[in-house]
Amino acid sequence: MSATVTGTARHTSLPGLLARHAARTPGRTAVVHPAGGRGPSGSPAYTSVGYGDFAARVTACSAGLRARGIGPGTRTALLVTPGADLLVLVFALLHTGAVPVVVDPGMGLGRMLDCIRRVGVQAFVGVPSAQLLRRLRPRAFAGVKSVVTLPRGGGLGELTALGADRPQPPPHACGPDDVALIGYTTGSTGPAKPVEITAGMLRGMAHGVEAGHFTAEMTSTLVTMPLMGVFDLAAGRTVVVPRMNMGRVGAADPRLLTDAIRRFGVHAVFASPALLGPLSAHLADTGTRVPSLRLVVSGGAPVSPGLMRALRAVLPGDARVFSTYGSTEALPVALVESREALAGPADGPAAALGVCVGRPAPGATVRTIEVGDGPIPSWTPGLPVAEGEIGEIVVSGEAVSPRYFRSPWADAAHKIQDGGRRWHRTGDVGWIDGEGRIWFCGRKSHRVRTAHGDLHTVRCEGVFNSHPQVQRTALVGFGPHGGQRPVLCVELRPDTGPEHWPRIERELRALGAGNPVTKGIEDFLPHPGFPVDIRHNAKIRRELLAGWAEDRLTGSRRPTAADRALRAVPLLGWAYLVAWPLLPWDHPALTALWWLDAFLSVVVHALQIPSALRRERELATGRRPWATAALTMLFGATRWRRHGGGPKGAAS
Repeated sequence: MSATVTGTARHTSLPGLLARHAARTPGRTAVVHPAGGRGPSGSPAYTSVGYGDFAARVTACSAGLRARGIGPGTRTALLVTPGADLLVLVFALLHTGAVPVVVDPGMGLGRMLDCIRRVGVQAFVGVPSAQLLRRLRPRAFAGVKSVVTLPRGGGLGELTALGADRPQPPPHACGPDDVALIGYTTGSTGPAKPVEITAGMLRGMAHGVEAGHFTAEMTSTLVTMPLMGVFDLAAGRTVVVPRMNMGRVGAADPRLLTDAIRRFGVHAVFASPALLGPLSAHLADTGTRVPSLRLVVSGGAPVSPGLMRALRAVLPGDARVFSTYGSTEALPVALVESREALAGPADGPAAALGVCVGRPAPGATVRTIEVGDGPIPSWTPGLPVAEGEIGEIVVSGEAVSPRYFRSPWADAAHKIQDGGRRWHRTGDVGWIDGEGRIWFCGRKSHRVRTAHGDLHTVRCEGVFNSHPQVQRTALVGFGPHGGQRPVLCVELRPDTGPEHWPRIERELRALGAGNPVTKGIEDFLPHPGFPVDIRHNAKIRRELLAGWAEDRLTGSRRPTAADRALRAVPLLGWAYLVAWPLLPWDHPALTALWWLDAFLSVVVHALQIPSALRRERELATGRRPWATAALTMLFGATRWRRHGGGPKGAAS
């Protein structure tokens, strides 16, 4: 077993574990990462760094950070491209005792800046484009006293050179309740919340991941999530960073991932289902073997039985495939290996039982309590529901965050005090069976509250996802709580054309009518492609779908007379732009008006195209980019204003 779970190592900080590996095996490869360009065979070129050199970079970088005014407790925003340099920076900040503030740009610029502002960052480390953002939006960075710019393509050279000749003390000593890192929730079900990840929680997370998945002979991993790379280095493994954008895992090229796995003999992969699906399809289509791969761990979204079967079909027979359940506030909570998941629980979704996410992870205690939206200040014996009854999933343990950062309202809504123990309310709904397995039924905030009772999303969707021509479904509702109208949005498989929809709809109705849980769902709508979160590329943005479904069924968001009048303004501008040369009169004021009209209609509308394209991708309307660009040039912001802010800004 690796160092993070043996004896006193479990109580050693992650920088301390890294230093221990560097002292014991300095020549062992720590990180393999892209070097830029391509090798003689045409494949991406890679370079590597040993544990001794990696630890030396961390300590030098830590000294450089101190020289720039970043010390113990300094809340430091990190806006750096995920990769090898980010791993060095995270370890250097932890070594220094500073508190990295990790915000995912995938949540959107506005949300990201709001998160940075609310946490009150005191230092900023970022690439030049991020520094430009800091200057353009200074309010979000008002408390920043120390700024470190990483030169484009220059890596950490300047920072490590600054610290190379300075005193390099050992890792900062911290207690288990000291804040080690601040992470943010995705904000997919409400405002993104700042999560205090304490030193004790960080060690508990590393222990849970290690004890639940890894064995001693697994010595190398492919990293597609930066935090997992930190845990791997603390455990003494070789981290392989593939050529990919970790901010958009769904766009990763499976050919490059396969090349890295085969070239470096990777033993384990931790990735999102959005990455593992294309990877398994590529391996199956090409017949490529990955004989070294012994472990695949998926997180970020439930893993379907179909994906588990696809992975088992392309991996060595003794390989293990895990689905890990957890959140920013608690990771891991539960895990299940594919053999157990496919032996019986795989039939659960089609029977409206939900998705089996496995048994509690090492160090975690899980219960279910009565579903409710109000705060629960303290634990009482009557809170847990009976075995087999649906309730809200709560968890406690070392790998659970004790609190949110300066967010008492979030603590009140999500934390329950139980003597010296604190329970975290996950906001997920599920039940626990007689074997101690946890079944996930959906998010509490996503439940559809009809006149006949609550419908839980994942529990209902499993019934319809069993249809062979359905890619996935999403249950949404609109209307007042207690009287919401349930609607099932359906995304068909890529090889299924829209002409098949009438037949598929009839078959879906029959499936729903055959189960008492889903018989009340009467509205079915096809959708070209669900909007999803960027971080995991898997979590469906149901608030957008709800607005879209309401619009389709009731026309509630069709353009009003005021909307149509507003859209006529840019059309009049284009008409004047074309007609002006033909007018029989000439006047300086009319000429100035024409030039202003040309600037607004051509230049300003063209500048709005990138924003419009991003918004269309977010809403997943299925509209082609050229059509979006043409509509934006024609109407400008008057077309996108009604789609830009509210949760019902769904595809039209």
